[in-house]
Amino acid sequence: MNIDEITKLMEAMAANKLTSFEMKDGEFKLSLKCEKEAPQIVTVAAPAAGAAVPVAAAAAIPAPAAAPAPQAAGEGAQESQAEESGKVVTSPLVGTFYSASSPDAEPFVKVGDTVKKGQVLGIIEAMKLMNEIESEYDGVVEAVLVSNEQVVEYGQPLFRIR
Repeated sequence: MNIDEITKLMEAMAANKLTSFEMKDGEFKLSLKCEKEAPQIVTVAAPAAGAAVPVAAAAAIPAPAAAPAPQAAGEGAQESQAEESGKVVTSPLVGTFYSASSPDAEPFVKVGDTVKKGQVLGIIEAMKLMNEIESEYDGVVEAVLVSNEQVVEYGQPLFRIR
């Protein structure tokens, strides 16, 4: 086996996101590994009203069902302070949110529960895979921002923890 063939195998491995590859040919042995990257939870802020959004991104943003009624200046300030008082756990992917491990089980967390960093808060099902959503913070669940079996978007706030 020459270097070009090995390079092609490595490119194929990278293109297919393989985590391991081993080949034996007589005394020749080739072993390639690619460790799986740990999932990262990224918080993404929604664009401000009136902000320019690229056409491709605009197609992915759902239109609001109804515009909210205008609020008095004091009310808006109070809400933004309440949102800033807690840390927000957002959805790392698009899928269906489940608050419990099965329909008849208790929810993982409820408002007022104390949580530790790494504790499971819920599950998001995407492409028949169940992805556990873990707390990024120690604290108390201030709000559960989604309901059970609700479809969630990438970056959508799920929980507020203070």
